[in-house]
Amino acid sequence: MSTKITGRFAPSPSGRMHLGNAFSCLLAWLSARSAGGRIILRHEDLDPARCRREYADRIEDDLRWLGLDWDEGGSEGGESYYQSNRRALYEQYLEVLREKGLIYPCFCTRADLHAASAPHASDGTPIYSGACRSLSPGQQRERAKHRAPALRARVPDREMHFIDGLQGPYSVELARDCGDPILRRSDGVHAYQLAVVVDDALMGVNQVVRGRDLLSSTPWQLWLQEELGFSHPAYVHVPLLLSGDGKRLSKRDGDMDLGAVRASGVSPQSVIGRLAFFAGLIDRDEPVSPTELIPLFDWGKVRKEDIVVK
Repeated sequence: MSTKITGRFAPSPSGRMHLGNAFSCLLAWLSARSAGGRIILRHEDLDPARCRREYADRIEDDLRWLGLDWDEGGSEGGESYYQSNRRALYEQYLEVLREKGLIYPCFCTRADLHAASAPHASDGTPIYSGACRSLSPGQQRERAKHRAPALRARVPDREMHFIDGLQGPYSVELARDCGDPILRRSDGVHAYQLAVVVDDALMGVNQVVRGRDLLSSTPWQLWLQEELGFSHPAYVHVPLLLSGDGKRLSKRDGDMDLGAVRASGVSPQSVIGRLAFFAGLIDRDEPVSPTELIPLFDWGKVRKEDIVVK
């Protein structure tokens, strides 16, 4: 018997949702709904300096305006659907990794990580050099007198391979191409890589639909799932919406955020229709509701390449 899809929206409430966020949410919603599945709403508000409850409330309001409902979570689900209230859980699973000898303290500064001599991934992000991997206990204690450490996971030298539901086969050498990820920052905030793995597993998420910019995070998450005894969800990485200059949309693109879109008088059906047209689900940019798109949804129709929004 096949397992029903449990998908999720997992926005970071650090500002107003933009069209790119809505695009990913729509495809996650359609993928679950077209298969008779469920959607969970989780607010990924790990960073207390950037995330606010008022932004989470606006995200929920924007999703309702668009007609994208959810079955579990959000403000109706209670405090456990905000990552800021799940830190004890993350610490519990961090301890599992520590007991397996997979955690070590890292004292490197941001400047160290971004040094010109550091290896960089294909997207330009630095790959951790492993500078603190082999510090002795004495060296760790001495450095801790001057700087609080982050905690990193010690990844193995092995190939990680998976088949993405849209982008196809993806394979990397974990240590060489990804490096050791931070799991808890020096200020005590747990990192995305750990939190998302724990939350998806404990919430029963078995399909993750998200932007293509997170494709390179997936090998780390697959490895962490194995080490923590979790099952792997299916992953589908969708194209990004880009501004006219070729940069991906961000919360700084005010004219593309849903507050500005709504203030302009555009209907939610027009927004959904445009996003569906971008995806390749309909042939014309015309108003449509999410429910009307359910019988039309097929991952085989969805574009793989990033999309310039003009």
